[in-house]
Amino acid sequence: MKIKTNNNQETNIPAGFIPLDSAVKQNRAQVAENHKTYLNAGLATMLGLLDFDKQFVRAEGVYVWDSKGDRYLDFLGAYGALNTGHNHPKILAALDRVKEMPNLLQASLGTVVAALAKNLALITPGNLQRSFICNSGAEAVEGALKLARAASGRQKLIYCEGSFHGKTLGALAVTGRGKYQKAFQPLVPGCTAVPYGELDALASELKKEDAAAFILEPVQGEGGIIIPPPGYLAQVRQICSQYGTLLIIDEIQTGLGRTGKLFACQHDGIIPDIMCLAKSLGGGIIPAGAYITTDEIWKKAYGGMDKALLHTSTFGGNTWAAAAAIAALEIILEENLPEQAAETGEYLLQGLHRLKEKYPLIKDVRGRGLMAGIEFNQPGSMASKVSFGLATRLSEEYLGSLVAGELMNKYHIITAYTLNNPNVIRLEPPLSVSKDQIDIVLQALEGIFAAHKGFFSAAKAGAKSIIKSFIKK
Repeated sequence: MKIKTNNNQETNIPAGFIPLDSAVKQNRAQVAENHKTYLNAGLATMLGLLDFDKQFVRAEGVYVWDSKGDRYLDFLGAYGALNTGHNHPKILAALDRVKEMPNLLQASLGTVVAALAKNLALITPGNLQRSFICNSGAEAVEGALKLARAASGRQKLIYCEGSFHGKTLGALAVTGRGKYQKAFQPLVPGCTAVPYGELDALASELKKEDAAAFILEPVQGEGGIIIPPPGYLAQVRQICSQYGTLLIIDEIQTGLGRTGKLFACQHDGIIPDIMCLAKSLGGGIIPAGAYITTDEIWKKAYGGMDKALLHTSTFGGNTWAAAAAIAALEIILEENLPEQAAETGEYLLQGLHRLKEKYPLIKDVRGRGLMAGIEFNQPGSMASKVSFGLATRLSEEYLGSLVAGELMNKYHIITAYTLNNPNVIRLEPPLSVSKDQIDIVLQALEGIFAAHKGFFSAAKAGAKSIIKSFIKK
């Protein structure tokens, strides 16, 4: 339908439409209003209460800048999606290199994605060979679950309590927090949870010999940065093999150098049947995901022309994403980022443990490489005074937020709590982070913990606002 403009010209563009040139010039208030009106209003309100709705306009390496020109250290790293940092010039150059190639052309064999698949086979453990390239971690998990069922002829899926594998329907069915599942039940049937790190419970389920796959994270990220007991993964591998259950290792957050090895399962020397990748695979710029499996398992599920189209993706393996992924892998390997993560991660964890020894507010420090978590004890009287009878809820859901808010708003350091345990804040900076930058974060945390009584007093107003919003609901 043609629309008349003010100068009486006809256009197909409706009034109020925001062109790209104007979109990038929106101010903070305009951005917030559009989120509240056209996107997730609840999320926008929550971020606003914590003053987390800042408008960031530039990013490079470990730093981002807001619309006021203030610089921030990014120690959240997009939940592990920024192993190579913000806007790495080699990844931007890779996109420029392929900009004239067809990006989407299904009636062909993709040129760049063919090289990506070979590269993944070369760098992953053991005999993992055949990849399905997709767009996200949840999509990689969905594909891995389907592969396991098709290849094994079984239906049952085993997962861990406290796990996080995504929020699409299949991935959600093997994600271990009821809060995210309840509204969408019934989920995919045949999914059973076992405690993370407990071998007897796993063996009890697998000995029934009806499980297609056991899916787990080598480190539980959203569960609160939980490290399994020594030898657990090796025993899991043995039990899965014993009972004919395929082992799916979810390396979406832990992979590509984050824990000090290229893949976290390499700390235990195990080879999964299926491995899921995403997040940093796209270099922090283009969405990219993948699962990779053995030739034997692939052929059982998708071998032959009659099965070739059982699982496909329109945008999976597009030229730009594949180019970004190849460039990201080159950077990770050439710059020895796993080794850097091991060294600087040990430095970070040592500093956090020193803080734990000094401040009772810290309940625990956990981590591997540059994947670290700080779990808090409850501040007791502060929570009871401001909670209007909701002290438990405040303690469970907002203490991590208050600390992260103080880091953001006072010290210009970006962090966040873990989804399945909001009482834990995670530190996952780009793998190129320096010890000097880590010192800045440790000093900021020391400042918060040393004055935690005053900090929690100052946080009362924010906590009251959060709780009042719950009461209104």
